[in-house]
Amino acid sequence: MAATADHDTSAFYVTTPIYYVNDRPHLGHAYTTVAGDVLTRWHRQRGEKVWYLTGTDEHGQKIMRTAEANGVTPQEWCDKLVEDAWKPLWQHLDIANDDFIRTTEQRHTDRVQEFVQDLHDKGEIYKGGYEGPYCVGCEEYKLPAELLPGATDTASDSNDVKLCPIHKKPVEWLEEENYFFRLSAYGPKLLEFYAANPDFIAPASARNEVLRFVEQGLQDLSISRSTFDWGIPLPWDEKHVLYVWVDALQNYLTAAGYGADPERFAELWPASVHLVGKDILRFHAVIWPAMLMAAGLPLPQRVVANGWLMVGGEKMSKSNLTGIAPQDLTAHFGVDAYRYYFLRAIPFGTDGSFSWEDFTARYTSELANDFGNLASRVAAMVGKYFDRSLPAATAAGPAEQAVAEGLATAVQTADRKIGEELDFAGGIAAVFEFVKQVNGYLTEQEPWKVAKDESAAGQARLATILYTAAEALRATAVLLNPLMPATAEKLWDSLGAEAGLGALADQTIATVADWGRLPAGSTVTKGEILFPRLEEKAAL
Repeated sequence: MAATADHDTSAFYVTTPIYYVNDRPHLGHAYTTVAGDVLTRWHRQRGEKVWYLTGTDEHGQKIMRTAEANGVTPQEWCDKLVEDAWKPLWQHLDIANDDFIRTTEQRHTDRVQEFVQDLHDKGEIYKGGYEGPYCVGCEEYKLPAELLPGATDTASDSNDVKLCPIHKKPVEWLEEENYFFRLSAYGPKLLEFYAANPDFIAPASARNEVLRFVEQGLQDLSISRSTFDWGIPLPWDEKHVLYVWVDALQNYLTAAGYGADPERFAELWPASVHLVGKDILRFHAVIWPAMLMAAGLPLPQRVVANGWLMVGGEKMSKSNLTGIAPQDLTAHFGVDAYRYYFLRAIPFGTDGSFSWEDFTARYTSELANDFGNLASRVAAMVGKYFDRSLPAATAAGPAEQAVAEGLATAVQTADRKIGEELDFAGGIAAVFEFVKQVNGYLTEQEPWKVAKDESAAGQARLATILYTAAEALRATAVLLNPLMPATAEKLWDSLGAEAGLGALADQTIATVADWGRLPAGSTVTKGEILFPRLEEKAAL
């Protein structure tokens, strides 16, 4: 994947799915959003123009029913959840999104009507009838082959009950007049596009799934509902509201200025990366590109599907009673450790099981012992032996050269894996391999013993060891800033780096491996412990 097209005219534009606000967010929602945040922060650290979009999907039958069950209007329900739950969680998790789109906003609804009117005028939409199984939870018509057998209280009719494979709840049989998008005409065009753009869908397992689905032949897509009114009315027939998925997918255009701000739209579209959960892959890799083709608009550069977070073998969700609130974990481990754990422990694109025990083990071993302890030791020794003033390295040798080379390797690997391949786990591992290397360097060099040599040569050697370790931490702060911004900022402050190098956010990946950037004479202070022992955290 190219980092961006032309940095002068295009932005690295990343989107999350816009989340359905029938309930509060859980770990699964936060997982994708944190991944997008780390990706966009990384590209900002490269010095690129970046735009990061997230938001909420607020129309459809499920939200209407949820609002009715709670005795409020759908708009009141959405307003309350967005302001009390969704936006506050993104702030809590330090998500640096540039925009938050809501599908009930006028800037969205007006443009959506223009988009579908254009498709209707081009003959891409026609009127017909539809009957078939529908999952309200997915807001999706299901193919009979996808459904699971169910059971009821009466054995005789158990074979008649079919369950949604995602929610494990009975589907409803719908029969109504609809408008249809001519999706079936786009199967060959999509296959041709996939062949010409092999990186369009990732990971490979997701691409293969989409190819198999499209190769079987596509059916025309019902794009309207006429049995309820919580949605965007079709501009040519207001008895119908737009199917919620056709409405929601267009947020990526409307937030980018489609139909309203041509200059902004030219800078942002096509999107660089759509991040999606694998359960909504077909919408983004089949229906969405077909709609864009019909409208004559460029297709996004990549659709990347993350796996599911599992608890007890089940996908994490409210309907399965496995929805865990992120705050349950951040209250114990802290926000930065939370951001670290899920991207470090679960290779992006695969399913992964959350485990409290694994989180605890990684926190203790990797964050508290390897990283946090290194920062504390270096600051303490600079304070003890050089009165907090970072000494110059005047006696560097092969050991120091090995550390500098290790940094260069870590930067190259992390930049490729995080910035290009979206292999967050691999990129983080590369940075922490470097942290381990620096710990090993200190163990081998034994500065606490060298300090006892009061000769000029001994003191020069001590100065070189501590400068090398501090300079390694300078680079580590830059590399970890996209992942753990609050922690990286504390480390930057501890090193006194801002006085000589400027703000942490202004440091670039391109220069991070340039050895010797941290100025001698910087004031190094031992700040608060970056990752307190968990028992100590519990006592705070």
